[in-house]
Amino acid sequence: MVDRHAAKEDVPRHERRMSLGAHLLEFRKRLVRAAAGLLLGMIVAFIVTDPIIAFISEPINRMAEGSDSLTALTFTSVTSPFDLRMRMAFSIGIFLSAPIWMWQIWAFVMPGLTRKEIKYTLVFMAAALPLFFAGCYVGTLIVPHVIELMASFTPDGSPLLYSAKEYYDFVFKMMLVIGVAFVLPVFLVVLNFAGVMSGKAILKGWRIAVLIAMTFAALATPAADVVSMLLLGGMLIVLYFAAAGVSLLLDKRKRKRAIAAGLDPDLVA
Repeated sequence: MVDRHAAKEDVPRHERRMSLGAHLLEFRKRLVRAAAGLLLGMIVAFIVTDPIIAFISEPINRMAEGSDSLTALTFTSVTSPFDLRMRMAFSIGIFLSAPIWMWQIWAFVMPGLTRKEIKYTLVFMAAALPLFFAGCYVGTLIVPHVIELMASFTPDGSPLLYSAKEYYDFVFKMMLVIGVAFVLPVFLVVLNFAGVMSGKAILKGWRIAVLIAMTFAALATPAADVVSMLLLGGMLIVLYFAAAGVSLLLDKRKRKRAIAAGLDPDLVA
């Protein structure tokens, strides 16, 4: 007679099968925990919205001090102040609760992954998250210059009134775009690991990568602020070459393993 418990333990975790009902129950459990984490993050974010609003409004305050015309952040409806805080609480709450909901996604997907896939996924996440937040931080340095540059096109004597909702959306999206741009090199490494692109192919496209990085930097920074443009573009280029270097090292390891296994190394990656 076969021991079912022993047989279950002999089967690798990633080869076990769950019924549809079990998957749905597991999904509901992870979804509830992720939602609870998001709610907790939103509560914390809602409490700290005042200093955040003061921080992102600093460019407007500086322009108001040096201008004779009216320059201010405006709320155009009765519920606008509350709506702004709720929007901020939601977006900032997503970041604050990221460890919780990302872990729930990871825990739901992990049973279907092999140990090697789990290992590399953790490495990629560990690299992507710091780069994303580093990009967001760079965005906080660049966005004020962009706002002041755009304000310089306002005709003399005209009031400069920023809708709170649109102003926050602009700041948030700019930081998000720059944060994502910093993570793109990690995706190049992922493509290399998946065998889609070789390290040589990534390195071969360095001219196009430099052009794209500098074009993005030029669009994301004021035309007159050459230092910010070179700083942002330079960081993106360094990250690109770092991704190419990591991909070349991975290709080298793949070739060594292919040779050890008696395979043709030229067919690898």
